[in-house]
Amino acid sequence: MEYTNGLKVGQKENQSNENKDRDLLGIVIGVTKPGYITFEGKEPIGLGEYITIINNQNKSILGVVESCFIKSDALNEISNFEEAVESKIVAEINKRDKSFKVNVKILGVEEQLVKSKAILPEIPPLPGTEVFRADRKVLSKIFDSEDGSWIKIGTLLRNNNVNVCVNTNKLTARHLGILAMTGMGKSNLVSVIAKSVANIPGTMVIFDYHDEYRFLSGKNVNFVQAQINPRLLPADKFGEVIEIRENADIQNTILLKAFEDDELKKKIGDPFWEYLEDNIRHIGIKEKRFSSSSERVLDKIKDARRRFDNILVADALDPVSQIREGCINIINLIEFTEKQANVAISFYLESILYQRKLAKSHGMKTNGGTSTQILFHGPVIVVIEEAHVFIPKSENTDTKYIASKVAREGRKFGVGMIIVSQRPRTLDPNVLSQMGSLAIMKLVQQEDQSQIESSSESINGKIIEQLPSLNPGEALLVGQWVNLPSFIKIDEVVERTMGKDPDPVNEWKEIDEKKEMAIEDSQSHIREEYIEEEFIE
Repeated sequence: MEYTNGLKVGQKENQSNENKDRDLLGIVIGVTKPGYITFEGKEPIGLGEYITIINNQNKSILGVVESCFIKSDALNEISNFEEAVESKIVAEINKRDKSFKVNVKILGVEEQLVKSKAILPEIPPLPGTEVFRADRKVLSKIFDSEDGSWIKIGTLLRNNNVNVCVNTNKLTARHLGILAMTGMGKSNLVSVIAKSVANIPGTMVIFDYHDEYRFLSGKNVNFVQAQINPRLLPADKFGEVIEIRENADIQNTILLKAFEDDELKKKIGDPFWEYLEDNIRHIGIKEKRFSSSSERVLDKIKDARRRFDNILVADALDPVSQIREGCINIINLIEFTEKQANVAISFYLESILYQRKLAKSHGMKTNGGTSTQILFHGPVIVVIEEAHVFIPKSENTDTKYIASKVAREGRKFGVGMIIVSQRPRTLDPNVLSQMGSLAIMKLVQQEDQSQIESSSESINGKIIEQLPSLNPGEALLVGQWVNLPSFIKIDEVVERTMGKDPDPVNEWKEIDEKKEMAIEDSQSHIREEYIEEEFIE
């Protein structure tokens, strides 16, 4: 039997017949590896395009385009404008002038990828192998899923007729990082995920620091106005909330002494504030060295009560009890300062993790004849917006401490975490490295790219280099929530209004039109009154 390129002649003929109807993109060239090839394309190929090759073992291999470089021999080394004009004419005449070098990451054998198994070919593809555009039906089998645990969030970037689904179970078990520049679609992706989770229905908690999710609606959406009950806080956290400086040692000492009174925590509503202020005055009178500082603490409390009347509520119920299971819970933090939001988020996170531990270990914990109510019988996904603020690399915060704990332990107890950030370089690398899945959109800062590359084994330098070329709404998905790394176009939540770029010109015009209408109405009203008075006279 005669062989050609490792294939029997009969196999070669069958393969040629099969390839007649396929879209030929190019020919493999240069040195090949089991995981990477370069091919010479007949035309430029876009980032994220999927390709198929038949290797010398007659297996279909799937790959994805990571980069494409275009070169013109005639226009390669140009020293002046006149030479460029002449070389342009030569390049247009010479059909062999242009070169399209396309770098491809090999993803695995197609028949195994359909079974969610990424197995690379044992032998690299041979130079000279033909490269074809991947078949849509094969891509649909890999990226689309009818399994109820998978939710659709978009379509393939270069194959918009192929849906892309992600594994919701992995969000809870392995966590997710959503990273991008401002305006690239981070909150839109969270919204897409939230709407799908609401339809299950699952339990999700979004800490909405900029009021970006108020447009979400439906029976499984629950809006919670975040409140801080000072009776539930230790003295140092209460000091942060009312904005006593960390280095104001005497003021913090006075507050600590005032909080040591066991009777204080039994007071509810206004009596709590009155009792607390009396304690502080008493400390100032009893210890003369604290006199002026106690007055400043009282001023801080009064100012905080005035400014944060809706936030500091001494008779509020346990805030976590307002979260409803089987709903998307939007916790509005827009009125909170950064320090207050940090205290609130850490409190919610710690309570949610504690509740899930109770549910996982006992279902109902009995202690001294009393039972602790379990609020979350099923898994919970929490979303931390502006994660670089609350989980920073350079300082320790309460949220960072609890988020690190959730990142490590959440899988055991059914607490998934989604962190959203526009500044990966300032995120705590330990937390970021524990995100089992990533959705990365446009990032141009080298430091941001390096932070992501160092924290995820799924990302390499070639892919990182392509992130600046992504457009709004486009993302690279990697990690355990997808079968394969994929460049996608995320579905747009049309009812979403917040988070989009502002339109100042139209807003100014609308304000001016309203002013003119108000003036006209006022003048019309005055004329009517004048006519009425003339008629009476």
